[in-house]
Amino acid sequence: MIEVDNLRKRFGGIDALAGVSFHVAAGEIYGLLGPNGAGKSTTINILCGLIRPDSGEARLNGIDVVQRPVDARRILGVVPQEIALYSDLSATDNLAFFGKLYGLRGASLHRRIDTVLDQVNLADRAKEPIERYSGGMLRRLNIAVGILHEPRIVLFDEPTVGLDPQTRAAILDLVRAIAAKAAVVYTTHYLDEAERLCDRLAIVDRGKVLAEGSLLELRQAAGEREIVALRGDFHAEAVPAAISSAADLQLIKGSNEELLFSVKSAERELSGLMAIAAAFGTVREVAIKQPSLENLFIKLTGRELRE
Repeated sequence: MIEVDNLRKRFGGIDALAGVSFHVAAGEIYGLLGPNGAGKSTTINILCGLIRPDSGEARLNGIDVVQRPVDARRILGVVPQEIALYSDLSATDNLAFFGKLYGLRGASLHRRIDTVLDQVNLADRAKEPIERYSGGMLRRLNIAVGILHEPRIVLFDEPTVGLDPQTRAAILDLVRAIAAKAAVVYTTHYLDEAERLCDRLAIVDRGKVLAEGSLLELRQAAGEREIVALRGDFHAEAVPAAISSAADLQLIKGSNEELLFSVKSAERELSGLMAIAAAFGTVREVAIKQPSLENLFIKLTGRELRE
């Protein structure tokens, strides 16, 4: 359903995308996982025709989004990060407005409005001006607009930003239901969402796909190693030489404020790491991360997902 091949896009001197490729099948939820600025939203914007890539191709159900943008949009639903609604209108009137833009009319439009309002659990508040809605209700209505025309492909760009855990869980349930009838791309920087929701994941950073696969495959790629983070004040340039003879020890990141090590056993290695760090500075904080998907992200990027 979705084919992305070697997309590249530069803004000024910055590579927003540096050769991104992936595919998504019908009924699949494909996650783009990465920090802010990784290239997730740029990918979404290219798929929905808002910006043109410098090179590469993107196809929706075989339709090239650059060569045939109007045809591509007919089968595409987009749920943006921002709330794209008219606050002085009711939910019904918002949906009626956007439905007409999609080409829906008459009984078919009213039927679809009723269906999606039920789907997002807003039927009982349909006639109220949405300026009275909570943040979670607005997010659900945003989703209703994106799926009103029964698209075969739906793009979600961080739809749960700023929501409480209960509302986030409701949104994830809704995304799963939508994926039963569509191919879904879901961007997020919430690790727990990616783990709970996505069939396959791509870890994206600085415009590149660093790793891709199912959750199990990515966890296996992370290995059974732990991450030890030492924070304080260090002369980091001297650390690599001090650990060069340690076969089970890998320095992932060395800065004057933080040292990140990948180890097989934090319990066994911690005292030695503390001694090394103390020789080249002062340790103020120690953090140990168990084997996880975030460990893989740290190993690939040298930073935590929330950064």
